[in-house]
Amino acid sequence: MVREFLIRPDPADERLSTVVSGVDQTGRGIETRVVTEKPLTLYLNRQEIVTMMTIGDHPDLLALGYLLNQNMLSANDRVTAIDHDDDLDVVVVRTDSETDFETKMQKKVRTSGCAQGTVFGDIMDNLEHLSLDPDARLKTSWLYGLTQKINTVPSLYLEAGAIHGCVLCEEDRPLVYMEDVGRHNAVDKIAGWMYRNREDPASKIFYTTGRLTSEMVIKTAMMGIPILVSRSGFTAWGVELARKIGLTLVGRARGKRFIALSGHERIVFDLDPDSVPDEDRKHRRKGANAGAEVDA
Repeated sequence: MVREFLIRPDPADERLSTVVSGVDQTGRGIETRVVTEKPLTLYLNRQEIVTMMTIGDHPDLLALGYLLNQNMLSANDRVTAIDHDDDLDVVVVRTDSETDFETKMQKKVRTSGCAQGTVFGDIMDNLEHLSLDPDARLKTSWLYGLTQKINTVPSLYLEAGAIHGCVLCEEDRPLVYMEDVGRHNAVDKIAGWMYRNREDPASKIFYTTGRLTSEMVIKTAMMGIPILVSRSGFTAWGVELARKIGLTLVGRARGKRFIALSGHERIVFDLDPDSVPDEDRKHRRKGANAGAEVDA
């Protein structure tokens, strides 16, 4: 069975956005759609860990992925339950035994601002021992297919902007497409989905609409995914870390164009870019506008 878009955005979901009235540059009255932002407080057993600002979908996957990417849970830990109370905006992840982190953590608050992602414990030290699959490959035909599918599927990113999209892919197939007000949240939801479904990360490609920052590189590597792609640009530390840990880093992937600044030995150039059409203007314009908002 071919797997594609097992989870995708639902811009029609009324919980995720709302219509707000205002005026445009001429003073004319307009209505526009804006994304939802609400707090979600995460507990690990009895310990309060963090309050996150999120659009509110998939709280169970967000909680799981956050704990995994912050090294508070390992792939071998047994999660016995995840309880979500929508009225209280609380999610509790329960394990069969308490973890070491519960006695070490103080409450942290993370906002939707991209620079507020918090890295705990010894994650940077753990990067030194990571081994990403050197035999993983990224065919350019897959890359062109992925960008076309992802950029044209209905999403809040195209509908309202001010949001990040992240997609777990395999070859030329988008598997899981998550969105949120912070790129770290969208990544964590995918990490939670991978943990729950016991997905092999070595065969995966990670796509994001946002910048290729150090945070994105760290989270992708922590998930064991060897290839990271974005339609946006790079930061210097993101490139430096990717080269250090052997992550393939591809940015500015729009239409027939892309740039690889790390791990280009994994790329298989199997398709002449001149045979690839330019990105459709309406998607380029929407994507560029939304990208400008989320990258701010």
